[in-house]
Amino acid sequence: MDGLITRLIEMRDEINNLMSRLKIDEKAAQISDIESQASAPTFWDDPEAAQQLMQKMSRLKAQVERWQKMHQRASDALELAELGDDMLDELTVETDALAAELDKMSLQAMLSGEYDDEDAILSIHAGAGGVDAQDWAEILERMYLRWMEQSGYKAEVIERSVGDEAGVKSVTIAVKGDYAYGYLQSEQGVHRLVRISPFDSNARRHTSFAKVELWPDIAEEIDIEIKETDIRVDVFRSSGPGGQSVNTTDSAVRITHLPTGLVVSSQNQKSQHQNKDRALQVLKARLFDLERQKQQQELAALKGENVDAGWGNQIRSYVMHPYQMVKDHRTNHETGQVNAVLDGRLDEFMEAYLRSKIVSTTNE
Repeated sequence: MDGLITRLIEMRDEINNLMSRLKIDEKAAQISDIESQASAPTFWDDPEAAQQLMQKMSRLKAQVERWQKMHQRASDALELAELGDDMLDELTVETDALAAELDKMSLQAMLSGEYDDEDAILSIHAGAGGVDAQDWAEILERMYLRWMEQSGYKAEVIERSVGDEAGVKSVTIAVKGDYAYGYLQSEQGVHRLVRISPFDSNARRHTSFAKVELWPDIAEEIDIEIKETDIRVDVFRSSGPGGQSVNTTDSAVRITHLPTGLVVSSQNQKSQHQNKDRALQVLKARLFDLERQKQQQELAALKGENVDAGWGNQIRSYVMHPYQMVKDHRTNHETGQVNAVLDGRLDEFMEAYLRSKIVSTTNE
């Protein structure tokens, strides 16, 4: 029983450390604050803002209650173990179950960044490689949509620009769910595909590139003013594969932010007004992320680091010929199950990336 008690004490201490890292007490206080706001008579005067706040509270509650329950289970098991050997078998089973659950939950501790628990906006752009690159961008779109579906996330395609012959030139997807941004941050960067091109009549091997961008979807939570004089708004007709019209009116919206040159589009909302609102939300998120990147680059320059966000810096390679392999160049994690990865099996790459971030942070 002494060994079991020692194990439970270590487990309880680990739970306490992880709860501190995830700021569970602070999040419990946020829940109380939102509950107080919700009791005000004017809370639902702005239904959209109220709904967003209630959704945030629901997400916080799920996380806080899960960790509080885990802490209580460990404390109860330790208390019973200290009473004697009468329940050794039952407590051994419970301790093993706690250890397995804690191992799964500890991944959340790697997602303790400021915006890791937020929704996300993911964008894919075809790069060098012509029609092969556009086809590759569409393959990545399918891969991420499969991962989102398998992981219980809600995906909304905001904008999709189809290729002239095949694939997509670009696609932007809003991802809603717990820790969407935290998990998907491992995917930012250039993805390289090596395969026999289905578009080459001589069946030669081609290398294609696509770039994945990501932003936290926090437009409603940040204070960024966008002046009407700083943007150009263009409307156009949404189009589907083969140039088929999705809407019969010019309801799609493209916004160009003149000071930065950023361009965002939205085409899948029901009206031009809704598409403009959604495009502005995406623009806010991009402007916020742009400012954050500038601050990070300035800090890195002060630390003497060389920050390169260049297009040719691929993070992951997917090789289908002359052999089968997917390899992440940042973590060296690799697998020969290329088709499984392209079918949405990304968790092992995401976890390897998160673990590598923890190691690098510890070594700084």
